[in-house]
Amino acid sequence: MVTLAEHTPKVPQGSELPKDDFRITIKGDTLTDKDNAGAAILEACKEIKNSDPVEIGSYKGFTMYLSYAAFGNEHTLTLKGAMSHTAKLGLDARGNLTRIDNALNGMQGRLQAVQKELENLYNQQAAAKIEVQKPFVQEQELKDKTARLAVLDKELNMSAMRSATAKDTEVVAKRERPSILDSLKQQPPKGTTHSKKIKSEREER
Repeated sequence: MVTLAEHTPKVPQGSELPKDDFRITIKGDTLTDKDNAGAAILEACKEIKNSDPVEIGSYKGFTMYLSYAAFGNEHTLTLKGAMSHTAKLGLDARGNLTRIDNALNGMQGRLQAVQKELENLYNQQAAAKIEVQKPFVQEQELKDKTARLAVLDKELNMSAMRSATAKDTEVVAKRERPSILDSLKQQPPKGTTHSKKIKSEREER
């Protein structure tokens, strides 16, 4: 099982420099003066006019990417490490450095929030596994009703077969029993035998 520690983002080395030890790299130049660094960032913003992030340097172990959003007419600085942090830039050189530091300072709070979410997910996963192992309470009732349904289905099939057999027998019986009309047709006409007998007696005389 994956542990929570394996999901915890690692803080890049160098991200905990002393507050008075300022160092930033912009376009290959390492700057230690905040005014110069702020001005260099503004110059980089002038060159970036599309939304595709462009790498411009590094700060406190994070790689810096700069992008431009035409919709809001603003530049965004993204610091990428184990996690990504963004800062919206303005026109104030020192103010931009403050925004970048604020984005990094909020990293610990976001890290704790992610850890809490992961812990909650693991708890839900454990609860789900326990729930799956529980027996189905209505299992016996389901078996009984399934068996009853099978019996009823069998009875219905047998009833249908008996009904069909009875109808076939009735049809055969009707076919084998001669009709009254056929019987009458087979009988000789009335008076025919008596007339022949009288004629025979006259001839003998």
